[in-house]
Amino acid sequence: MTEETSSPDLPPSGTAVDGRVAVVTDFAASDLFDRTFREGMELVEETAAYLDGEGRRDSKLLSRSSALAYAGESMRLTTRLMQIASWLLVQRAVREGDMAASAACEPRYRLAVRKVDGETPPPADLPIALVEYAVRAEKLYDRIHYLDRRMYVDATPPADAPNPVQSQLDRLTAAFRE
Repeated sequence: MTEETSSPDLPPSGTAVDGRVAVVTDFAASDLFDRTFREGMELVEETAAYLDGEGRRDSKLLSRSSALAYAGESMRLTTRLMQIASWLLVQRAVREGDMAASAACEPRYRLAVRKVDGETPPPADLPIALVEYAVRAEKLYDRIHYLDRRMYVDATPPADAPNPVQSQLDRLTAAFRE
């Protein structure tokens, strides 16, 4: 038995969890994961280098109110990138066998829907590089959130949904009994 099906925390084999485990395992081994992981980690590194170097110099040239907005935007950007990196590292742990795919299915590893309501756009005088990193991070977050939903939410049929294969088998059995 595999770790995914023998865990006492999981329902018996053949359940929706098994379907998610297969999807997670397949994704972790895919080229799409490789590309997404590479893109995410490169964005984290580029942004960190910017914020520690050129971004620090840029922020010193801003007015007091713009510098405050810069600080808020850089914190939001850093938080978003940490969420992306965490999700990607969970998928890599599955790939490398350091984490069971069933553990990766736990809700604590899901990405939250990003809040858009109430967010005000950043001031126009923020450094363009910071704005560009923020846009790239949001686009990547949206793509990863889409993957997360497809892998962990949409891959799980509702518990009360009838099994279409079993329904057909039941109909065939009933037809041949007559």
